[in-house]
Amino acid sequence: MLTAIVGINWGDEGKGRMVDLLSESHDVICRYQGGNNAGHTVMNDKGKFILNLLPSGVLRDGVVNVMGQGMVIDLAHLCGELAALREKGVVLTPAQLKISDKAIICLPYHVQQDIAEEERLGDKKYGSTRRGIAPVYGDKYMKKALRMGDLRGNNLANMLGDILDWKNLTLGAYGKQAQLEDTMAWLAQHSEPLLPFVCDTTVYLNEAVRAGKDIMFEAQLGALRDIDYGIYPYTTSSNTLASYAPIGAGVPGATLDRVLGVMKAFSSCVGEGPFAVEMQGDQAHALRQAGAEFGAATGRPRRVGGFDVVASRYGVTMQGANELALTKLDCLGYMEEIPVCVAYEIDGVQTQDFPCGAALQAAKPVFEYLPGFGDVSHCRCPEDLPQTALDYIRYLEQAVGCPIKYVSVGPGRDEYLVMP
Repeated sequence: MLTAIVGINWGDEGKGRMVDLLSESHDVICRYQGGNNAGHTVMNDKGKFILNLLPSGVLRDGVVNVMGQGMVIDLAHLCGELAALREKGVVLTPAQLKISDKAIICLPYHVQQDIAEEERLGDKKYGSTRRGIAPVYGDKYMKKALRMGDLRGNNLANMLGDILDWKNLTLGAYGKQAQLEDTMAWLAQHSEPLLPFVCDTTVYLNEAVRAGKDIMFEAQLGALRDIDYGIYPYTTSSNTLASYAPIGAGVPGATLDRVLGVMKAFSSCVGEGPFAVEMQGDQAHALRQAGAEFGAATGRPRRVGGFDVVASRYGVTMQGANELALTKLDCLGYMEEIPVCVAYEIDGVQTQDFPCGAALQAAKPVFEYLPGFGDVSHCRCPEDLPQTALDYIRYLEQAVGCPIKYVSVGPGRDEYLVMP
């Protein structure tokens, strides 16, 4: 069984929580895109963990974790994540963690360029996490990047020197320069602990597919941040969609059997860009506090709002989801009535289709209000839920056109229920 767990909205939907929960029934967990520009928060019997690069399956004993070739990897950050795990007693071996030799390395000058460009943009900034993601993906497609497998070669300094001759033309426009000696020293320091994990993961994954292993592909961010189908240019720089999972993982000939989309019981968004359902003031503060809505990678307060049917239906379609997980239902317990955006109004005309560009920027939400349902954090089966909570779940399910299989009512491994 090949399963993708993906985000339906703007990211931060709770994918890590679902990967950790369902990893028990899988042999392999594979991250297939992105870098350390977003985080998956996982709480289990080992503690609370924030994972930016590592697959969320690293916290499940007996699971092999793969960092696929579609990723961009900041070596220093990855070393830090592994060290943080060791401090909590989670020690990974090369049998448990495999890093693709084709994955791209995110270097210090990528971060430097990212920060400099956001500063140059000022009020027009994209809301980057300033971790070098756009520059490193740009360099990948310019064929001016280093891959993890290059760390083992004896030509690394020459390769990097040629790249820096080109890269410094760009950095010079920002008044910056990258030095070969400094960058080589950074690579030497942070590559040594990681080299035992680097291998041809394409060979490993293809063998796992042929052997009938259960493989889960873990996405970062959500459909609305996809570089092609998201709210461009306020997107990430990679493909977050399930259809990219086999490609980014390293098994492009494989076909997914199951796509589980994850969406919150309300909306949240980190960074800049159109967000039609955004709440303001005390209303936003209350929901942000109830949901602990702060970025896992950056700590930035997330923008929040009511559930967006228009955006979510679009996300379900783009992901090709055949079932859904609804997270943070418990965070709405304080509301007497719950806002749900059922349409957008653009230039006086209502639409239920998700627009792009200037039309999305101009979209105004059309809300309906559903009854609140109080505290549901103690519920562990559908029969425990108040009827109003069941009605809310079924309303969303019908509105987005996909069955909701799992409902999360808390961050712990056992704080969820399975819908019939």
